[in-house]
Amino acid sequence: MTTYGFLSTYPPTRCGLATFSSALLHQLTGQGFRDRAGVVRVVDEVSAEVHPDVVANLVNGSPSGPSAAAAVLNRFDIALVQHEYGVYGGPDGAEVLDVLAEVTVPTIVVLHTVLSAPSARQRQVLERIVDSATAVVVMSATAARRLDEVYRVDPAKVSVIPHGALTGRRLSPPASFDPFTPPDPTPKRPLILTWGLLGPGKGVEAGIEAFAGLADLDPAPRYLVAGQTHPKVLAREGEAYRDSLVRRAEELGVSADVEFAPEYRNAESLMDLVRAADVVLLPYESTEQVTSGVLIEAIAARRPIVATRFPHAAELLADGSGLVVAHGDAAAMTQALRTVLTKPATAASMTAASSRLAPTLDWSAVAASYRTLATTLLQARAEIAA
Repeated sequence: MTTYGFLSTYPPTRCGLATFSSALLHQLTGQGFRDRAGVVRVVDEVSAEVHPDVVANLVNGSPSGPSAAAAVLNRFDIALVQHEYGVYGGPDGAEVLDVLAEVTVPTIVVLHTVLSAPSARQRQVLERIVDSATAVVVMSATAARRLDEVYRVDPAKVSVIPHGALTGRRLSPPASFDPFTPPDPTPKRPLILTWGLLGPGKGVEAGIEAFAGLADLDPAPRYLVAGQTHPKVLAREGEAYRDSLVRRAEELGVSADVEFAPEYRNAESLMDLVRAADVVLLPYESTEQVTSGVLIEAIAARRPIVATRFPHAAELLADGSGLVVAHGDAAAMTQALRTVLTKPATAASMTAASSRLAPTLDWSAVAASYRTLATTLLQARAEIAA
């Protein structure tokens, strides 16, 4: 049995790292495995909310917090540390270095962001993180190349393990399905879907502009933007971004066909929604993004994808799973959406390409790779001790 100590944000916090850590933890400890895990949850302040997986909190800015967090992580066989600059306290999240300095068990650091043009301090923080880690995981080949080319790190420490997703399909129809109900004669309106935590940089305004260029299609498509506003964006500026998107849809005359669904969905409900989409649209503004859980989930759902040319999309969609367009080119985005919606053979080819890739992204396969890496580190530690 192996025990894993996670250092990360974690539910009930709603963010990408929290969702990732929760999914990985339950894959490592479930399905008949005897492995166990606990979480040191990174928070800005302690709340009354509790989660059974959380064994301690690291409160950003607390003078004794890093030492206490390290002491808890040292009770486990492996420390699994999730890294994003904005998660930890201190300049560029430097407080995580204080934790790593006192962790004595083998440490796997998962890098969710690898910047191509970091500031001097960002570079220093990341290089020191890699130096402190026993092993480092990135989630794309692009991130691994960038880490090797831009940063002074030991490439032997770096492994590529993809972001996971739920890839299984329902084997039976929903309980409400009635095979004797006559089909609806009304043509199904195609569904374009964008989802994820909402905030500036998601590019949804460009998605709405691109959608407006499809008004001539029959039947007319719908555009659904699903997801809550990112908690940090909500705390800083409320729903100003979502409100601006509503206004943009009104200005373009498509407000009746653009819907916002801000409710929280669990993983199973989300995958049902994604599978109902005719095309997934990822209009992100970032040219840096080397990891996208939303992109992985879209491929896992075998949905055709249209995305801006952010690094993770350029890498994963190169096999034909989707179409990539230049950032800020709404006309090209419109044309790509039109291609998917009006050319069934093209959409079917994308689905086939995703189906070939999806099994490698299943959370069970991803967890197995982490389990293998952890075993290798523990064996090396035992050999040194002997």
